[in-house]
Amino acid sequence: MKSPITISVIAPMYGVEPYIVHFAESLLSQRYPHIEYIFVNDGTKDRSVELLEELIERKYSHLKPQIKIIHKENGGLPAARRTGLDHATGDYIYHADSDDWLSEDAIARMAEKIAQSDADIVYFDFYKEYPTRTKAKRERDYRTDDQQEYVRNMYNHRSYASVWNKCVRRTLYTDNTIYTPQYGYAEDCYLMSQIVGYSRSIAHLDGYLYHYRKGNPNALTKQQRKRRKREYALNFIDLYEKYRDVPREKNPVAVIFDDIVIQAGWYSILYGLDLFREYPWLAEAIRRAKIRGKADVWIIAQIATKIFSLLK
Repeated sequence: MKSPITISVIAPMYGVEPYIVHFAESLLSQRYPHIEYIFVNDGTKDRSVELLEELIERKYSHLKPQIKIIHKENGGLPAARRTGLDHATGDYIYHADSDDWLSEDAIARMAEKIAQSDADIVYFDFYKEYPTRTKAKRERDYRTDDQQEYVRNMYNHRSYASVWNKCVRRTLYTDNTIYTPQYGYAEDCYLMSQIVGYSRSIAHLDGYLYHYRKGNPNALTKQQRKRRKREYALNFIDLYEKYRDVPREKNPVAVIFDDIVIQAGWYSILYGLDLFREYPWLAEAIRRAKIRGKADVWIIAQIATKIFSLLK
């Protein structure tokens, strides 16, 4: 790919007042010169935008020609990312969360890997930052013809579906119909399943370029967990409905169709979600689905779900 490679970094902001300065410092201090910085104010009610603007005036005014701050009404994370995409002009798109932070020279290393590989997607390793410890998370190595395996592993949590450990050629967004999920939970997997499925080449950058701020994973109440499982199932049922009539050879997510319907059925049984009533076609889709290993739903639970579907 011809130099210079321009990278648009999209960072939605909502309720990140305690973190925005740290995040913005890590981004705006990147030494790679060809960055377009896009901050999307998703109708935040705190001082996140004010603190960002003060930081830019104080330390990074020389970058103002490269910085866009987009203001919109609150619509949730998926819509904020989409708004950022609508304003991006770079060769590649990189999504970051504004309560996390980037490693030093992260963008330069992405650009270097892109120049070496000309890959549609460069993905990399990261750190999970817990309140009292840091854990390094290394991604698997995939070859260029492993996209389907990558998509299925992302869906089944055997690889990382996060948007912030992938730098993506912008034409994957502009040359394909990429759908945005209704709900925020698992929105990154919903998006990246399509993007990776449409890609023609992928490359693993062996390096820890991102710091993902992780809270207490046990803090969810039972009711919150049920709501999240429902949002997860509804997002992917929607993805299934969007693509189920697309021929398999043109379908970026066909590889996870069986996983989607069986998991939706299992969640409906386990959490009392009543998805079989909401989606009358679900039972028949489960009956047609193949039982597969290496899935989030254990094989015994897949069998139970298929038996349940026979009774519907």
